[in-house]
Amino acid sequence: MAKLYFYYSTMNAGKSTTLLQSSFNYRERGMHTLLLTAAFDDRYGKGKVSSRIGLSQSADLFSDGDDLFKHVTQRHSETPIHCVLVDEAQFLSQDQVWQLSEVCDELGIPVLCYGIRTDFQGHLFNGSQWLLAWADVLVELKTICHCGSKANMVVRVDQQGEVIQQGSQVEIGGNDRYVSLCRRHFKSAYKTVE
Repeated sequence: MAKLYFYYSTMNAGKSTTLLQSSFNYRERGMHTLLLTAAFDDRYGKGKVSSRIGLSQSADLFSDGDDLFKHVTQRHSETPIHCVLVDEAQFLSQDQVWQLSEVCDELGIPVLCYGIRTDFQGHLFNGSQWLLAWADVLVELKTICHCGSKANMVVRVDQQGEVIQQGSQVEIGGNDRYVSLCRRHFKSAYKTVE
């Protein structure tokens, strides 16, 4: 039985690197993968999954409202797909998580989703919420806070490195905009701003 996997973490834990390594492992064995990534995240160019260490691979784009089951079914009819890998999975909608579960259950194709669990205010992203609820396998990828403890939260910062508490849930950025922290330092950062 194909399974739906959710690999989650904060920023800078190597999610995209792990995704690209998984895709490489399939392709090295003569199997075909389908990579999907959020259409509005163009930090490294549109239609690419890129890691901070320089690895990159082309990907199909998904936007809110896209039917991912239909998309995978169409691509699978053209070339048999052995695994679907989704980067930036936190940006999936509830319907899209359901559709990816259908890819597993109806098409028999495993789906590996990689994303951030919570936003800069400590709230679950929509896609992450439903992946945590419906995935067969949950795997936490770990990174560390500046104190050496496991980082499980992220804060948004301005150009001076000061913590920002307000704003839209989604704002594309990297190390210039976000810092991964342990829960203790996340709470401390928010108390400092109040």
